[in-house]
Amino acid sequence: MDAFPENVVDLINANMGGYNTALGLRIVKATPDEFVGEIDISEKHLQPYGLVHGGVYAGMIETLCSTGAAINIFAENKNAVGLENTTSFLRAVRSGRLRCAARPLVLGKRSHVWEAEVRDDQDRLIATGRVRLLVLEPGAEVSGEVVGLNNNA
Repeated sequence: MDAFPENVVDLINANMGGYNTALGLRIVKATPDEFVGEIDISEKHLQPYGLVHGGVYAGMIETLCSTGAAINIFAENKNAVGLENTTSFLRAVRSGRLRCAARPLVLGKRSHVWEAEVRDDQDRLIATGRVRLLVLEPGAEVSGEVVGLNNNA
């Protein structure tokens, strides 16, 4: 990407949207080759057994991979939407901080494939995932509306 803004972390965090804000996700690093986000685990992230819900890992992976794809094509005025998210849960966690790092595998003209790892605050591998995304041309519609940032999020 030619014009990767220096303040991209601030821009992303200011436009996280409802789901990511509710999740407590914050971006801590954003480069064309790696996007990293963190969550401090709280009661809202736990399922009834007191373990972090698998949807938290899948949500982190989806967000970091999707954001990476979107930022990589932002200068072209294109958008990216997820087509597939595969998440594998490797270890149970009850507390602490989760850190997800996403990296591109394929940056094609029409699709991207990104992979991600979620680690705990002891640097143990907790979950892995892969997200396949469709790259949309400017003005493309999904579900009857043009795809773009939602300022009401």
